[in-house]
Amino acid sequence: MQPAPVVDVETSTSEEWGRVDDSGVVSVREGDEWRVVGEYPDGTPAEALAYFERKFADLAGEVALVEARHRGGGAPAADLRSTAASVREKTVGAAAVGDLQGLVTRLDALTAELEEAAVAETAAAREAVDAAIAERTALVERVEALAARDLGSVQWKQTTAELNELFAQWQEQQSHGPRLPKSVAQKLWKRFRDARSTLDRARREFYAELDDVHKAARARKTALIERAEALAPRGEDGIGAYRDLLDAWKNAGRAGKKADDALWARFKAAGDVLYGARADRESAEVEASREKIEARKALLDEARPIVDEPDIAKARQALTAIQRRWDEIGRIFPRDKERALDDELRKIEQNVRGREDADWKRNNPETKARANDMSRQLNDAIAKLEQELADAEASGDARAIAAAAEALETRKAWLKVVGG
Repeated sequence: MQPAPVVDVETSTSEEWGRVDDSGVVSVREGDEWRVVGEYPDGTPAEALAYFERKFADLAGEVALVEARHRGGGAPAADLRSTAASVREKTVGAAAVGDLQGLVTRLDALTAELEEAAVAETAAAREAVDAAIAERTALVERVEALAARDLGSVQWKQTTAELNELFAQWQEQQSHGPRLPKSVAQKLWKRFRDARSTLDRARREFYAELDDVHKAARARKTALIERAEALAPRGEDGIGAYRDLLDAWKNAGRAGKKADDALWARFKAAGDVLYGARADRESAEVEASREKIEARKALLDEARPIVDEPDIAKARQALTAIQRRWDEIGRIFPRDKERALDDELRKIEQNVRGREDADWKRNNPETKARANDMSRQLNDAIAKLEQELADAEASGDARAIAAAAEALETRKAWLKVVGG
């Protein structure tokens, strides 16, 4: 007799896998043999088979679920293998009507696949752990490298940010990475913690020393502020002393950004009082200079015709009178306006002085005597050269004529220059 085909209960008839005798005893066919699975005395044969077929459907559903979880890849193969073994244990000899052997065959095939997958998963898990160990070791080495530097010259703001980032990466790997062997994890954490503690201790010491430095700087700057504020009654006269205090301020050191900003605001306010007094004085001087500016402009209008005065003595006399009145007007503010007006008057004065210098050179007795002596010498030379020219012409010596004529013209030109 040939073995019965392996088919699911959903695609087979009840008569293929189960039967019910007259007393309500239900049997299931397994190969060529029949095995009693139970009794259902209070119902019809169809109801009896349906009851035990539902039990088979439940088992088939469990098998299909394990297969689906394996295909979906959402569960570890080792866990599914354990589940498959449990379902197989329930399937063998189950009180159910259906192709129980077919379910066992499917479970055996699934178990074989799960065993292979479990081996691959174990290898992958081992690789993941090795990679995680390497990553955490790299984090440890980076923290240790930070701690091994010269901690006396560390930029703590940058180093602290880097340390916090490394710690965040450590926590991320610990929370979402594979679980490391306990001994390895503890060893790596101890190295990370020790390096981090070294940095934290050095940072606390640095900021404690920096706090002392800031306190000393605050004390120095507070003393400078008090001295600056004490200058207020002196007004503008206190600016020189304030500048000395400003030089001391620049050498007083840092007191921390917030403290420095607040201290500087007080120190600057004390200086503003002094410079404000000077600004008030300058403003008053500018206001008082308006009439003076107009007065000097009027004097300039009066002085401009002097450049056209032919009599140099009269020009000098008029200019001197105007300069005296100019000085009597007094200082003008702002200074740039005073300089502009002075420059205009100075141009007129330079004109008069230039004319005076030229007149003096023309009428200086010594200059005249030197010019007369030069004229006599040139006249004597001209008379001599005229005689030489006449002699050369008489002799017909062309060369001598040319030389004498050239020398004569030169002496006459010199005589004209000196006014002879």
